[in-house]
Amino acid sequence: MLDVGKWPVFALLPPEELRLIRQACVFGSAANEAIYVTVSDEVFALGTNCSGCLGLGDTQSTIEPRRIDILCGKKIVSLSYGTGPHVVIATADGEVYSWGHNGYSQLGNGTTNHGLTPALVSTSLIGKRVTEVACGSHHTIALTTEGEVYAWGYNNSGQVGSGSTANQPTPRRVSSCLQNKVVVNIACGQLCSMAVLDNGETYGWGYNCNGQLGLGNNGNQQTPCRIAALQGINIVQVACGYAHTLALTDEGFIYSWGANSYGQLGTGNKSNQAVPTLINMEKERMVEVAACHTSHTSVAKTQSGQVLMWGQCRGQVVAYPHLTHFTSTDDVFACFATPAVTWHLLSVDGDDYLTVAQSLKREFDSPEISDLKFLVDGKCIHVHKALLKIRCEHFRALLNETDEETIEIHQFSYLVYRAFLEYLYTDTINLPPEDAIGLLDLSTYYRESRLKRLCQETIKRGITEENAITLLSAAVKYEARDLEEFCFKFCVNHLTAVTQTQAFADMDHDLLKNFISKASRYGAFKN
Repeated sequence: MLDVGKWPVFALLPPEELRLIRQACVFGSAANEAIYVTVSDEVFALGTNCSGCLGLGDTQSTIEPRRIDILCGKKIVSLSYGTGPHVVIATADGEVYSWGHNGYSQLGNGTTNHGLTPALVSTSLIGKRVTEVACGSHHTIALTTEGEVYAWGYNNSGQVGSGSTANQPTPRRVSSCLQNKVVVNIACGQLCSMAVLDNGETYGWGYNCNGQLGLGNNGNQQTPCRIAALQGINIVQVACGYAHTLALTDEGFIYSWGANSYGQLGTGNKSNQAVPTLINMEKERMVEVAACHTSHTSVAKTQSGQVLMWGQCRGQVVAYPHLTHFTSTDDVFACFATPAVTWHLLSVDGDDYLTVAQSLKREFDSPEISDLKFLVDGKCIHVHKALLKIRCEHFRALLNETDEETIEIHQFSYLVYRAFLEYLYTDTINLPPEDAIGLLDLSTYYRESRLKRLCQETIKRGITEENAITLLSAAVKYEARDLEEFCFKFCVNHLTAVTQTQAFADMDHDLLKNFISKASRYGAFKN
């Protein structure tokens, strides 16, 4: 569970108030401002309130939380902030609100007047649904459901991507070479912007004197430029520090580039890099990278849940990724970043009240009040007949025909069957990606369509060049169309390496024939 108590700005809140917090963000030059959302979707702010950044209608500091009435019930899905600071949010309805410092039109309202209360950013965004926002020091970019990027604010280095260095007072679509392309992830450094496309390509624009755009030079860019050095490498997430960038690949590798005076690139030295450099992570697969435009700290999380940090860590230079005892990337920023702000919108789970879902999860495989057990590979799994009947048509039919208190299962392994039963209690899969194929088989057999979709997503996270063909074969066998398409595209994007694996050599003849035919239509064999 995430503990907002690690951030000193929350230190005076009583425990009963802390338990109500569902989302939170800490920001400001000294991490002395905070905004949080409660379980009842009320929004509160506290702190020094520089430039009216708390959205309370005045510039008075407040040590006690005050409610931001206009945001209550809005359901915030994304929040970012600048160094002014200015604050920008996106709501579940796709609306954008902004407030705070506006000296460079970073609020997108066409003026340079500071905004003391949250105001809807409507110009140019009417009819658009924004899903994600990102702020640099004094500029803002927003991502829509259609994969379009809009930008506004400070533009001295081209960070708005308009082709000029004139400040942009209202949202303007970033087109140029992003025209007709679908962006899926955005991030901002102090004076630059980054975007990841649905095909894994990465583009950057804006300030580049430290090489933070990854283009192999130090020239600023007024329009988006594709990072050619990442050709053939599929990026799924980018994160920007003050003047450096981290990128996570679909295989769980991390590349870094840009400023490195604090070791924030994780290369073992303090030399800047103008092109993406692969960080040595001891073969551990990474699932998340984190950085914040206010600091020189870098963080990553492994598939097994370990958190590593490097860069500027409480004044120290950490030039290699350092393993921590933390379980969340957020904890590193609370304890080691300068200032100790949050790098994204935190999500906080309560711990004293158990919901229905939490209560069911606690009772899974607990013999105390169970009335049925499954015997699989000689091991028992304790469950409740009523819940199984409610959750699964297969069990409703089976248990209506039998009064047995023990049922033996021979078709599936203990690991797979336990994961299936646990899913019925929790709606989640607790299984490593490499073991999820067996669960995919089970979900197909029991006609559990939602479980089948979850299996596909779990398997996707574990795909590598070595196992891609094996996963593709499984997807075809179990008629998992979405997974099949994902695996096929991965194989095509990593064609040379995949065709050299033993799995490819052992590939079923018909599957191989279909793969080559489809890959040819896809253009994989063009010079």
